[in-house]
Amino acid sequence: MTGYPWAGVFFDLDGTLADTVELILKSYRHTMEVHLGEVLPDERWLETIGTPLHDQLGHFARSDEEAQAMLGTYVSFQRAIHDEMVSPFPGAVRVLDTFRQQGARLAVVTSKRSRIARRTLEVCGLWDRVDLVVCADQVERGKPHPESVARALHELDLDRRAEEVVFVGDSPFDLRAGRLAGTMTAAALWGPFSRPRLEAEAPNFYLEELDDALAMRPLD
Repeated sequence: MTGYPWAGVFFDLDGTLADTVELILKSYRHTMEVHLGEVLPDERWLETIGTPLHDQLGHFARSDEEAQAMLGTYVSFQRAIHDEMVSPFPGAVRVLDTFRQQGARLAVVTSKRSRIARRTLEVCGLWDRVDLVVCADQVERGKPHPESVARALHELDLDRRAEEVVFVGDSPFDLRAGRLAGTMTAAALWGPFSRPRLEAEAPNFYLEELDDALAMRPLD
């Protein structure tokens, strides 16, 4: 293994690079009201945030058909209000640019679908700052399964250097996916999950803010 710098740095999108949690919750509340006739507690949605949207909705739908209808409602509503409710977290541009200058390959590995993921990155000014985006509709098994992280490793020719890659995410599903794919992991503490919940996934690093990512070092 080589020392610093990293061969690759991968990031989750929602709650890690992009401040989208209120957008997500507003879309969830609208969908539940339309289909179930009531607004359910936010905590129920937050428990699974970071997994693919279809999987999340499956916990609430009473049939596969209803889950598909919920998906359409959620996506349409989110698309209508997206741009006004999305912004990058402080330091996102600086952190990505610094890692790129250091020679790291950069990827976003997200449970969003491709179209909305690209729009979020564009609105945040991050689309052209990463080498690769892997989305939920590009894999068969979403996070916490490691398939999406493994795909990023493969497409960036880092399969044999996974231990020189770190995956930064705000959810336990990100951390588990990274660990199972063989990368180092970093817990973003500014997301909706508590530190104890993230500690259960034994990340290699804890980040209080995005700029803290620049202090991470690969293990020798």
